[in-house]
Amino acid sequence: MMFGTRRQYVVLLGALIISATARTAYAQVPKAEDIAACNMEAQRAARGGAGSHESAVPTAKDHNRAAEARGTEPKAQSPGGSAKSEDPQLAGIDAEGAKNPAYQAAYRTCMRKSGF
Repeated sequence: MMFGTRRQYVVLLGALIISATARTAYAQVPKAEDIAACNMEAQRAARGGAGSHESAVPTAKDHNRAAEARGTEPKAQSPGGSAKSEDPQLAGIDAEGAKNPAYQAAYRTCMRKSGF
């Protein structure tokens, strides 16, 4: 073997596996800049403005979440003006934008394109 002993080979292989697993185990968290950029992009897309050429199509879940956000449920809002969601791609979405299914779809698309 080129690494010397079989034991060294096993240790090296184990280290590589642990290293690769550690990198993929922790999901990347969007920064404030990512959230702001996606909220701006979603706002433009919801208005049908420039940059909405790749307009996202709202899903049934987008429509349901928007209806919930328009309701009076206190759990739909979090401190700081963003809406809470079960969907991690909607983390940090503007509370008012969360009431619009097209805004939600555009925000999710932007977050997905940004790697979240």
